[in-house]
Amino acid sequence: MLTIHAADEVRCTWDAEPLQDGAVAVDGGRIAAVGPLAEVEREFPGARVRRWPGVLGPGRVHEGPLPDAPSPRERVHAVLKRGAVAVLAECADSAELRAAAGRNDVAVLASSRPAAIVTGGRADLAVFDGTGTCVATVCAGRLVHRRR
Repeated sequence: MLTIHAADEVRCTWDAEPLQDGAVAVDGGRIAAVGPLAEVEREFPGARVRRWPGVLGPGRVHEGPLPDAPSPRERVHAVLKRGAVAVLAECADSAELRAAAGRNDVAVLASSRPAAIVTGGRADLAVFDGTGTCVATVCAGRLVHRRR
């Protein structure tokens, strides 16, 4: 099912100029389109639209040790709650952590990479409100965290 994620601002990279009232169309685990909400809705009529407050941009890479938590699953979820959709392999240093990351489609990277929203690319998104709090995280097209 195709989902359109819309926000007050969309940034294809975190240092790019924002697109006001923008949207990202996600088809499965891939980005189908990026643009003004009205144009994306016309291109994909009938798609589910999720409207988020704040700024929508690429999911982040968590570059340090994973937060402490009682289980590997909870450690990975703590990263997702921060808007990260990837971790460095050196920080996912156990089979249990790598398995928990895999179950949640969290990428385990050999080295850091720039995060970007690119048509045809993996649908990794994060939304932050005006205080910098992560409101939602989409990992490989799946909504994996939503602040209530």
